[in-house]
Amino acid sequence: MTQDTRREALAALAQLSDLAPDVRIGQLMAHLGILSEDEGGHGLGDIEDSDLLKVIDHHRGELSQSMSNAQGHKTGSATRRSAV
Repeated sequence: MTQDTRREALAALAQLSDLAPDVRIGQLMAHLGILSEDEGGHGLGDIEDSDLLKVIDHHRGELSQSMSNAQGHKTGSATRRSAV
């Protein structure tokens, strides 16, 4: 474990938290634990910081895409309504 990787993982966790403000920290950690077991076979207590960073980045990408899709649906719906 390097301090740089640790700082990067903590910063990524903060960004992930900002993407999902309604998700409690415990829930977020539980999600990451499930993802880390699914992706690498290690729980949060055993995962290396660099591997956790990969899991966080993966989940952050999923949330960003999900939010983009939701925004597109809202914008599309509003556009369709205004055209009617």
